[in-house]
Amino acid sequence: MTPADHLAPVFAQYPIEVTDAQGVWLHTKDNRRVLDLYGGHAVAALGYKHEAWTQAVTAQANACNFQSNAVPMAVRVRAATKLIRFSGSHFDSVFFVNSGAEANENALRMAFKMTRRTGIVAIEGAFHGRTAAAGAITWGAEKKWYEFPRAPFDVSYIPRRDLKAIVHQVCAETAAVIVEPVQGVGGAFDMGTEFLSALRARCTAVGALLIFDEVQIGMGRSGHPFAANLYGVLPDMITTAKALGNGFPCGALLMSPEVTASLKLEGLGTTFGGGPMACAAIEAVIDAIENEDLMTNVRRVAQYIRDTCTVGPVIGHQGAGFLHGLKTSQPAKEIQALLLERNILTGTSGDPNVVRLLPPYILKEKHVDLLREALQSI
Repeated sequence: MTPADHLAPVFAQYPIEVTDAQGVWLHTKDNRRVLDLYGGHAVAALGYKHEAWTQAVTAQANACNFQSNAVPMAVRVRAATKLIRFSGSHFDSVFFVNSGAEANENALRMAFKMTRRTGIVAIEGAFHGRTAAAGAITWGAEKKWYEFPRAPFDVSYIPRRDLKAIVHQVCAETAAVIVEPVQGVGGAFDMGTEFLSALRARCTAVGALLIFDEVQIGMGRSGHPFAANLYGVLPDMITTAKALGNGFPCGALLMSPEVTASLKLEGLGTTFGGGPMACAAIEAVIDAIENEDLMTNVRRVAQYIRDTCTVGPVIGHQGAGFLHGLKTSQPAKEIQALLLERNILTGTSGDPNVVRLLPPYILKEKHVDLLREALQSI
């Protein structure tokens, strides 16, 4: 990037320029065909040029590209109804927003509103967003990029899977505990049923709310609608985004009946959240996941990765579904660079020895074979 690009110089970029994409493949300016195991950072759930998704968004653009939430629209109701049904859980309302960070901001707002307490408990290694409240509960943000003069509330962190710390830190001053059931930036780290169940029990005991940040792991990426379904633990709220729109910017906050009951008119607000094109995209994503049985595919192919890809520099696996961590014997950034030389795009993470895989849900075993062969050659 040069100053002539007029883009703020804040993003490290991969040494490829994408000009086109199809399915799980990226096509570059220098005529390379790159297998996308990064999925636009967990966004491209359906891959690229998904016909039904493209038709749905195009049709909505032709019908009415935008109206505010002050104007009732059937597409908005359909999207909310489908998302609640898709969740397969006790949630009964959805607040549509623009991003995962915004969903987390509003979940925290609801926790403070309902409890009138002053503290939030998060988990070491967490990433919840770069806005004021979400950034305040992101592990290490204050040392790297937070920049606000102070956090807007009290924050403490529990070490990952530390059951004893839960009792000490989640207390009568805690408004909510927020946790990624599988951490994304933290290295595809699976919190596990025992830890998540203990958080649920402690929150119930002290009257705190439990928020699952499923911005990365949600919407089928675990092989289940949400990781809450996978682990059998019911939070009071779930936040989700990324795969929710398959590339169209959107996010959502799913709320339990108790949280919904505390809402008042104009208690939450957004201009673009719940816009008709975003809702059309959300509908199309849910329809594709269900009609194409993509969660079954995620579970099967994710297991195939575990079964076949402990080769070359890979010494183990962690995560769930298609939020998958390859534990490596040498720095993950080196492995990532070597895989890209072999036309496979992956991600890294906050763990220097974890290569993160966030592929589209349409990935097949034949694509995993290409990954295995590339790893063997390193």
